Amino acid sequence: MKTALSYIINSIVDSPDKVSIAEETEGDFVTFKVIVDKEDMGKVIGKNGKVIRAIRNVLKIPAIKQNKKINIVLEETSN
Repeated sequence: MKTALSYIINSIVDSPDKVSIAEETEGDFVTFKVIVDKEDMGKVIGKNGKVIRAIRNVLKIPAIKQNKKINIVLEETSN
């Protein structure tokens, strides 16, 4: 799931070198902490949150197959 998330996020942003994804697993709950550049935050969130909602929905599919629940948290780098 982390590879798919990384591919999607890096395809959207202008600065893929500033993207980092940390994965935290607690039981059957997986949290991905996505850190992107300040200028790219709007692209990842999208208008009314549509882009990040779509990313979460796409990643729910493999999570359900693995009997896991996912959460994606966005943070921006401090410049």
